[in-house]
Amino acid sequence: MPGFHPDPSLCRVGDDFYLATSTFEWFPGVQIHHSRDLVHWRVVNRPLTRISQVDLRGAGNSMGIWAPCLSYHDDTYYLVYTDVKTMIPGPMDCHNYVVTAPAIDGPWSEPTYLHSLGFDPSLFHDRDGRHWLLAMTTEHRPGRAMFGGIVLQEYDPTARKLIGAMTTIFRGRLGATEGPHLYWREGWYYLVVAEGGTGAGHAVNVARARNLTGPYEADPAGLMLTSRFNPEHPLQCAGHGSFVQAQDGSWWCAHLCTRSNAGLPAAALLGRETALQPMHWSDDGWPRLNSTTNLPLVEVTVPDLPPHPWPVEPACDDFDAPHLGSAWQSLRVPITTDWADLGTRPGWLRLRGRDSLRSTFEQSLLARRLEHRSAVITTCLDADPDHPKRAAGLVFLYDVRTWSALQLRGDEAYGSELVLTHCRNGVVREELAWAHPRQVFPRTWLRLEIGTTETRFLMSHDGEAWTNVGAPFPAAEISSAGFTGPFVGLSCQDGVDRSWCAEFDFVTYEPS
Repeated sequence: MPGFHPDPSLCRVGDDFYLATSTFEWFPGVQIHHSRDLVHWRVVNRPLTRISQVDLRGAGNSMGIWAPCLSYHDDTYYLVYTDVKTMIPGPMDCHNYVVTAPAIDGPWSEPTYLHSLGFDPSLFHDRDGRHWLLAMTTEHRPGRAMFGGIVLQEYDPTARKLIGAMTTIFRGRLGATEGPHLYWREGWYYLVVAEGGTGAGHAVNVARARNLTGPYEADPAGLMLTSRFNPEHPLQCAGHGSFVQAQDGSWWCAHLCTRSNAGLPAAALLGRETALQPMHWSDDGWPRLNSTTNLPLVEVTVPDLPPHPWPVEPACDDFDAPHLGSAWQSLRVPITTDWADLGTRPGWLRLRGRDSLRSTFEQSLLARRLEHRSAVITTCLDADPDHPKRAAGLVFLYDVRTWSALQLRGDEAYGSELVLTHCRNGVVREELAWAHPRQVFPRTWLRLEIGTTETRFLMSHDGEAWTNVGAPFPAAEISSAGFTGPFVGLSCQDGVDRSWCAEFDFVTYEPS
C-alpha cells in the first residue's frame, strides 16, 4: 500500500478484507481500505467525518488520529482510535474512543470515551462474548521509561464503558512496546506488539499465554519481523503487525515499513507505508514469516484467491462530478461547501481563502497522498488576487513546517505575482517568478515534477509551453519530518476577510 498508510489494522468479514490506517492531522479521520484478494485495494471509507467525532483544529504536526484498530463482532464494526493532543516531553494527552457501525460505510456512531492513559488502543472479542480493550500506557515521571507496558481492561458495549480492574499484561522485550493486537488460536492467546520505536529499530514481537490476563511468554526464537539489524534492506522500519487468516486457510501479516529514496535510508520520500507478508504457524505454535529469516520479504507470492481488481482511478480529476473523489483530504477540518465548492461554476473547484499554509486551524487546502516516487501534478488556476494576503496555487506539503508552494499572489506595485515559497522547519523563504498587471493572463497553469532525486515547479500561460520556476530542490526535503507523509494539493489563502476565491479547472496526477 504505497504512500502514507501507517499502523495497519487488518480484519476479514466473510470474503472482504478491511485495513484501517492512521491519518494523524488529516481529515476525515482514519482511512479504511477494502480488498477481496489482498492484492487490489481501494479506499472505501473514512469514518470520522464530524467534528463531534474528532476535533483536529489546533492539532500539532503528526498529532491527531493514531493507530486505529478495526474489528467486527455480531454484525457490528468497532473502530477504536487515539486522538493525541500533546506529545513528549512531559505528560501526553492521549484520548481513546470507540465508534461503531452496522456496515463498513456507516453510519458511524458518536464516539464513546474510553481513557487517556496512553495510545494505540485495540479491541479483542473473546469466544465467550466478552470484549477487552488493550492499549499501551505512557509515563512522564523523571527516571522512568515513557512506555509503561500493555494494559487490558474489559469493555461493556451495552453500557458503553470500561468495567472491572485494569491489568498490565506485558512490558515487552526491546522497550517502546506499543500497537497491541490480541488473537486466540488453538488454546493460546497471542499478543502481537510493536517494539523498538517506529524508526530504524522497529519490530514485531509476539508473546502468548494460556489465560487472557497472562502470564505472557515472549517467543523464545526472538522477534518475528524486523529490519533493525539490516540497514541496507529495501524495507526499513518494519513493525506494527496485524494478522489475518484468508478464506483459503493462509495467514498474513500486515505491517508498517518505509522505503529509502535514492539509496538514502533516512529519506523515506513516501512516508510510512503498509506491506503484507505471508506467514505460517510453527510446529510448536509460534507465528513465522514464510522465509528463512525475520526480514520482511520485498516480493511475495499472492494469495490463492480469485483476483478482484477495482476500477482504476482516472489520472485527471476534472471536477465535473458533484462530489470530490476519494483521494482528497483536508488538514484538520471537514471539507464543506462553504470553502470547497463544486456547484457555483460547474466543472471547476472553487476554494474560498482562509488561513495561511502555516496554520493548524482552518486552511482551505485540498490534497492527496503522494503514492509514487516520481510523479507529475498539473493544474489550471483562474484567480485574480488583489492583495498580498490573498494567494492560491499548487502545494507540495508534509506539514505546516515543511512545504513548498507555487502561488499567484496580489501585489500593490505589480498587480499580480507568481511566487515560489519554501518552508523548511518553519523557516520561510520566497522566490519571485514574475509579476504583471492584474488580469493580463486570465488563467495560469502550474506543474510539479517530483523525481527520485530532485523536484521542480513549472508554469505556463497556455498549458503547452512550460517554464521552470526557481531552482530544483531535493525531493527528500518534503519527507521524514514526522509520522505522516507528503501530499500534493490545491490551496487558497485570504488573510484579509476570507471572502476571496480562486478556481481550479482540473488536477492531473501522473506517475512518471
